[in-house]
Amino acid sequence: MDLQPKNALVLRNGRSIQVPVELLKVGDVFLVKPGERVATDGIVVFGNSAVDESMVTGESMPAEKRKGDAVVGGTVNGSGALRVRATRVGSETMLAQIVKLVEDAQAAKAPVQLLADKVAAVFVPAVIVIAFAASAYWLLLAHASFDFALTVFVSVLIVACPCALGLAMPVAVLVGTGKGAEHGILIKGGDALEAAGKIDTVVFDKTGTLTKGKPEVTDVVAFAKVDALRLAAIAEKNSEHPLAQAILAKVGGRVPDPAAFKSVAGKGVRARYAGKEIIVGSRKLVKCGAKEDAVAKRLEAQGKTTVFIGSGGKCVGVIAIADTIKPHAADAVAALKRKGFKVAMITGDNERTARAIAAEAGIDQVMAEVLPAEKEREVARMQKGGRRVAFVGDGVNDAPALARAELGIALGSGTDVAMETGGIVLVRNDLRDVANAIDLSRYTLRKIRENLFWAFAYNIAAIPVAAGALYSYGILLDPMLAGATMAFSSVSVVGNALLMRGWKPEF
Repeated sequence: MDLQPKNALVLRNGRSIQVPVELLKVGDVFLVKPGERVATDGIVVFGNSAVDESMVTGESMPAEKRKGDAVVGGTVNGSGALRVRATRVGSETMLAQIVKLVEDAQAAKAPVQLLADKVAAVFVPAVIVIAFAASAYWLLLAHASFDFALTVFVSVLIVACPCALGLAMPVAVLVGTGKGAEHGILIKGGDALEAAGKIDTVVFDKTGTLTKGKPEVTDVVAFAKVDALRLAAIAEKNSEHPLAQAILAKVGGRVPDPAAFKSVAGKGVRARYAGKEIIVGSRKLVKCGAKEDAVAKRLEAQGKTTVFIGSGGKCVGVIAIADTIKPHAADAVAALKRKGFKVAMITGDNERTARAIAAEAGIDQVMAEVLPAEKEREVARMQKGGRRVAFVGDGVNDAPALARAELGIALGSGTDVAMETGGIVLVRNDLRDVANAIDLSRYTLRKIRENLFWAFAYNIAAIPVAAGALYSYGILLDPMLAGATMAFSSVSVVGNALLMRGWKPEF
């Protein structure tokens, strides 16, 4: 919700007036300066720029915008200035609809009823009935003294005190969540633990989750005896386009200033250096032959964006730029597959890029060109098909899916809304922690079940003894012994939970 700009520069009577976004009306024309967020959904009426729409679409590369193109409120404008006519305002904007989807998905999730709570609701009245029945038997049928019958009554109540039952879950959760925090895994509570024990499918978002979320140079192919990358960096030095920044980052160090520079909207740049013209941009700007085009198409088939470099009237090189996969992403996917999970990837990016990233990560099932609302629907569709889903994401566009999934796992490097929605937050931004988090959650859940078993087993064994079932053998728990036995059961449950302190992550 904080991504929504507070004010907008509205053009009225030839002047720009700053007004609160809440007062914008459909049809208002507002100015979006370089680096600012778009105030609301609209259509560009003047200007050219590249807009970062990754928070909404998942597309890693900024989208070129010119007159007639649609823009989304909350997205970040690049280096150009835009004039936009508002088409949707208030609750009708895409950002507002994403917020509503998160709220609806959270409301639709039923509260988890813990086993201990259900049992205690039956167990406590049952114990009271057993205590009365046992004392009545000894007093009325066995003709024991009133003192003996009262001793049996009190012993049953004391020995059956459900302390161990009440401690079984919270102590294990306390140790488990504390152990997770030591390793950068924040588990928000018992709901997330229980969900982790049931999932069979893990779905990853692509941009910013499996990938780094920013373009990097991956390939440089020269067609002449020139330093194609350096030429491109010289030409792009004065450009603020994200692809230009990726080229400059790859070169590093000092880059000479071009003698002249001109940006060609939507196509690239022209520059002069050492008496020669350098052209960097798309096929439309740089003339290239069949050989150069074939190399570019091969790179594009791998889901990469290509930039052509021209000098001296011919194409001298091509640079491939892509949003690269994070370190250890493939290790994380392989670990999840070994554990028997089905792994999928979902993204708003195009099919070709999505397939290339998925292949690199080792993921077989890919859902591409999926908008935020559709991500949530894809998760719901899997659930209807019988799958129990964990969703891993980092952005605003992932929040509805994080809320809809049985288990939402958010990266700590992501947005606040994603971390607020996720049941587990991975602070270290290491995807291998997805497998570690699920392992720890399931280990904690196993300890909870062990604790509940011992608590039940203890009561099943101790209550008959306290009721006098072994009295004929000279065995009877008086209130003092019953109290000691009850305390021992609580200590055993806590001790079992403390064994979790020895847990170590796989990675």
